[in-house]
Amino acid sequence: MYRSMHGCEKIVLRVDQTLKEAVQLFICYEINEIPVIDRQRREIGRLTYRMLLKALADKWDDDTTIEALWNVQETTVEHTEEQQADVPTESHAPVSELVADIQRLEQELQGAHSMVEMMKTVLDSAYEGIAVVDAQGIIREINKAYCQFLGIRREDAIGKHVTEVIENTRLHICIETGIPERGFIQKIFDQTMIVHRIPIWREGKVVGAIGMLIFQGVSEVYQIFQRVQELSRQSSQKEKQVKRAASPKKQISGADSIVGRSPAIAKIKQMVRRAARVPSTVLITGESGTGKEVLAKAIHQSSPYVDGNFVSVNCAAIPESLLEAELFGYEEGAFTGAKKGGKPGKFQLAHKGTLFLDEIGDMPLYMQAKILRVLEEKKVERVGGVAEMELDVRIIAATNKNLEEMVQKGEFREDLFYRLNIIRIHIPALRERKMDIPYLLAYHMERICKQFGLKQKEFTKEAMQALMDYSWPGNIRELVNVVEWLVGMVDGQKIEKEHLPSHILSSALFMKNGREMEERKHIIEQTDVHWRDIVDNYERERIKQALIDAKGNKTAAARKLGMHRSTLYEKLKKYNL
Repeated sequence: MYRSMHGCEKIVLRVDQTLKEAVQLFICYEINEIPVIDRQRREIGRLTYRMLLKALADKWDDDTTIEALWNVQETTVEHTEEQQADVPTESHAPVSELVADIQRLEQELQGAHSMVEMMKTVLDSAYEGIAVVDAQGIIREINKAYCQFLGIRREDAIGKHVTEVIENTRLHICIETGIPERGFIQKIFDQTMIVHRIPIWREGKVVGAIGMLIFQGVSEVYQIFQRVQELSRQSSQKEKQVKRAASPKKQISGADSIVGRSPAIAKIKQMVRRAARVPSTVLITGESGTGKEVLAKAIHQSSPYVDGNFVSVNCAAIPESLLEAELFGYEEGAFTGAKKGGKPGKFQLAHKGTLFLDEIGDMPLYMQAKILRVLEEKKVERVGGVAEMELDVRIIAATNKNLEEMVQKGEFREDLFYRLNIIRIHIPALRERKMDIPYLLAYHMERICKQFGLKQKEFTKEAMQALMDYSWPGNIRELVNVVEWLVGMVDGQKIEKEHLPSHILSSALFMKNGREMEERKHIIEQTDVHWRDIVDNYERERIKQALIDAKGNKTAAARKLGMHRSTLYEKLKKYNL
């Protein structure tokens, strides 16, 4: 595609371009013919889609240049249908096969066009305003509702950068960070809007974003709230009491409590939903700190056992001498120091609920036999007792060890392993899913700041890059500890690279070999996140918004941004504002 000095676009094909590029242009712009120019930018004719289909049907390679195709033409002017039929080619297929191939390709093209038209119809039928942008922030689609609200025509918006069309938008920032922004407030035409901004991921990269104008003005939210209140008033007194007793905060449970957008996490969420439907035993594997207990709770909260207790036992933390009494309970007088009246065990406490046996690989062999008996008979007998109690417990076990190897070495019972290994879910280490790091940092930063009653802090581009580079040997547990440390130790609202713990800053010195270095480089290239540009763009937008809110008063804007006036002047100069 050729772009003139005045910004106007003229779709042309150069003679050095390939048939594959020509196909992409035809599909992208839905046109029937494209002018062909030589190396002196002179038009030498026009390539029609019928000519292109015929060339492909004649077994021309899609890497063939337009020049090679043009060399077999008898003329360099615009071709008529009669001339196209006389184009000399080296056909390798009978005429009947050629016609069939052309018809098939035409049908596929028509099907693609029909699908595009259908998607446009669906978008235009939606009440919400919807805009779709590519990786560069260029608007590729915008629906009728959004155009009507903005008072523009669709053709005037397509092809423009989103910041030129939508006031105070952050879609371009959403693309750069890869972090979704749900239920955010945005002002358009001095009206307060509620919007979603959703990044589009493909093969580990953000290739675009979707912006959704959920409510055209906060007044609609109030109207919905009033309807909910009216329905609440019409409900029974018992229902009202239940609602008053309920926590006002929305509890995140089930698969939604698992944070991340990587393909590995998406697969795990799918397995959680499936595992929750059946009472089968689940075995969760993964390195220490990957969130095995969070996953176990997600299964419990999505299962029929959700009304029962979730009881967690760390098999490695309880001394062997006390493990049996902790799991099965004991009767009064069962041993010296036994509590009067006895004590129920973890199995009994988890009746009608879920028992999570963490670090099951550290359980001694004699206890493994007792656990197997409980799993098979669904009965438990207290230490010092004579009567067995029926149990209905969902068992979820977890380990950071290789149980298969332990079975071969005789360190873990084979029959118990097969009894536990019915549904297997493996959580990969954080270094193997770098895409999830920004989501986890944003989630835990917001959660911890709310917990401590502090204003949320933000990471600079250099800090985020260092955190992305780090290998996180302690996985999510280490990440949460680092975020909590930063919340407490950093005074300002921005977390700079120098604020990070020293072991993160010096992690590059501990890379063991060239393979790990190459692996790290590959992961960074795959994430395709340019944090320097991300933070610069974000800071530029914040300064612009502060100046707008302060009506151009730089002192007031600096106060709102929490920076000295001289610092604000330096940044205005830096961003040419």
